[in-house]
Order: sequence, then structure tokens, then C-alpha cells
Amino acid sequence: MIQSLRCYYFLALMFFIAIFWSSQPCAKPAFPISTTEELKVTSTLLGAESANFMVTLPHNYQQSPNTRYVVLLDLHPRSHLMLVGMHDWMSHNGGWPWPETIIITAPDGHQALGKLKQRAIEQQGDQALLDFFEQDLLPAIDERYRTNGFRIFNGFTGNAGLVLYSLINRPSLFNAYIAASPVLSADFAYVLNDAPKKLKNMQDKPRFLFVSTSDSDFEQRQLDSFAKLEGIIQTNANSQLNYQIKRFDGSYYMTQPILATANGIEMIFNDVHNTVKPDSVIGKQGAKAIVEYYQHLSKQVYGFEISAVESLTLLADSQLKTYPQTALSTFMLAIETYPKEAGAHAALAEAYIQLGEVDKAKDSLRSALSLTEHPFYLDKWTKMLEGL
Repeated sequence: MIQSLRCYYFLALMFFIAIFWSSQPCAKPAFPISTTEELKVTSTLLGAESANFMVTLPHNYQQSPNTRYVVLLDLHPRSHLMLVGMHDWMSHNGGWPWPETIIITAPDGHQALGKLKQRAIEQQGDQALLDFFEQDLLPAIDERYRTNGFRIFNGFTGNAGLVLYSLINRPSLFNAYIAASPVLSADFAYVLNDAPKKLKNMQDKPRFLFVSTSDSDFEQRQLDSFAKLEGIIQTNANSQLNYQIKRFDGSYYMTQPILATANGIEMIFNDVHNTVKPDSVIGKQGAKAIVEYYQHLSKQVYGFEISAVESLTLLADSQLKTYPQTALSTFMLAIETYPKEAGAHAALAEAYIQLGEVDKAKDSLRSALSLTEHPFYLDKWTKMLEGL
């Protein structure tokens, strides 16, 4: 009897606890949650069976309706969580070194898509897979999501071989290519056969390529082919191909896609994050040359705007003590070129403070504050304004 009563009281307690917790508001997650969904793609090249690609959007996608994003495609279904996690870590600090990106991976075991890949691998000159990318997949992505036109094709082993196949046969499909431990032996996708002529004749806008391998047991049989590829790239790549070739010897085979993706992203967006130093070749040519350089990056290389404000600020700071009027002209050029960048106005304010022009500094700080919602800068610039 006592045991039955204990059981009854225990069950009653669990019931009331469940009722209590179910009535409480949901706690805010301890970390940002990305939106993941499926993108249904239809194509005559796939026949009657549509393909559902997995898509993860950047954390701020819904809150930033005017922002457009880089796209990364990987054909291995199991790479999705790896890429999303890496992107989350490498982009949460202001998109540095990885600008916020839409991550897309292929469905698992899709027979029609598998046949397109097989044809590309086994039949020289067959480009049906690239037709699917160009006619169906990439347009579907651009139609559904706010993309900025910059695309990365990422792959490991066999899919890395297809990354290279895409680069040499239709380089315009993607802006950047990352190939980790590519399979190249046995005339895989005829990459080694076709690369010399096609790399040499590559045209259109510049393209990025990061390709890597290691000396692990699983990669030993590909090292001869990799060495041939390295020689072909070094001999035949024209000025339109910005490439890096790396060996991660001593590391594990399954670590290769992580190493290649991280290093590839750093290489691809290096010019986005690095500033032009005042004593560099471009910096010595002056402020207008810096602006022209960043306009070239924006229009011809990346296809989205790359700001010159930080580089102009470095130049102006270097001019301020010796040539104050030249420095102010450099600051003003930054504001004229990027009028909505709060940092340009704040940099001018700091220059005015150094020159003792307090009223002008206050005006510039007010302009900076009106252009940002970032709590750190709101606090910093408000305190600066109050201290003047």
C-alpha cells in the first residue's frame, strides 16, 4: 500500500512539473540558430525526379532584407553540417574571414544526379552536369534566395575532381573553386587531358582556385596525378586564374576537406579583408589609386562592393601630422565615395579632434551615430561626443 502511494505521489508530481514547464515561455537559444530548408530543383536532365538540395541561410538572412550573399555549393550530402559549422565560426566575427554565405549541398543517393556525375567522369566532353548547373540549379538558387553573384564550388576526392572539371570546362559558372584531395587518376573526368589547353585559354573575369592534398595512405595513389596537375597549372594557367596549391602532409585523410575549405576561404577573400598599406605600391600612388583599386575588386573580381574606407583611413592617418590638408581631403574622399559608411565619418571626427576642430568633430560623430545600430560603436562614439 505504501509503495502504491509513493508511486501515485511521484506520478502526480511529474504531471504538475510537466504542466508547469509547458506553460513557461520558450527560452531564447544560447546561440544563433540558422535557417535550414530544402530547395526543390526540377530539370529535364534529371527526368521526372526532382532533386531536393539542402540549404542553410546565414543567421541574419531574415533580419537583413536588403543584403545579398555569397553561395557555396558542395555535392557531398555529408558535408553540410561540417560546412555550416565552419561557416558559423569563421563568419560570426563580422564576416571575417568568411563573408556570410548561403551553404548548399546535394541530396543523398539521387540516381539521376549520380548519372550526370558518372557521365562527366567517364565520357570525355560530356557536359550535361554543367548544363544542369547552368540551366537549372544555379538559376533556381538565384531565384529563391538573395544572392550577390559570387559562387564557390567546393569538393573532396571525387567531387574535388568534378570541381576541377567544372573549372576547366566552364569556369564562368563559379567564381572560386576549392578542391581537396582530388581524384585524378584513370582519366577521371579527363581533367589532366583537357586542362593544359583550356587553362591557357581561360577568359572572362578572374577565377580563384585552391587545390590541396596530403601524404596520407589513402591519397598515395593520387600523388602522381596530383604532381601532374600541379605542373599543368603552373605551366598553363593564365593571369585570369589566381591559384594556390598546398600539401597538408602529416595530417589525416578525413581532415583534408576541413583544412582545404578553411585555407581556401582565407585565400579567396584575402583581398576583401586586407588593407592597402600607405607604403605599398598602390598606397604610394595616393587616395584616388586606392579607390580605383577597390572599384576594380568590386566590379571585376568579386562582383559585390569591397570598401576602401579602412585603407583610405590608414593613408589619411599617415598624412595627418605632416600634410593635414591632404589628410582631410583623403578622409573626405572616403565619405564622398562611401557616404553611408559610419566608419568613414568617425575617422574624420578623430582627425578633427587631433587638429583641435571640436565643432567639426561633433558634426562628424553625429553623422557616424546616425548611420549605425551597432551597440559597440553607438556606445564608443556617444562617449566621444559627450567628452568633447
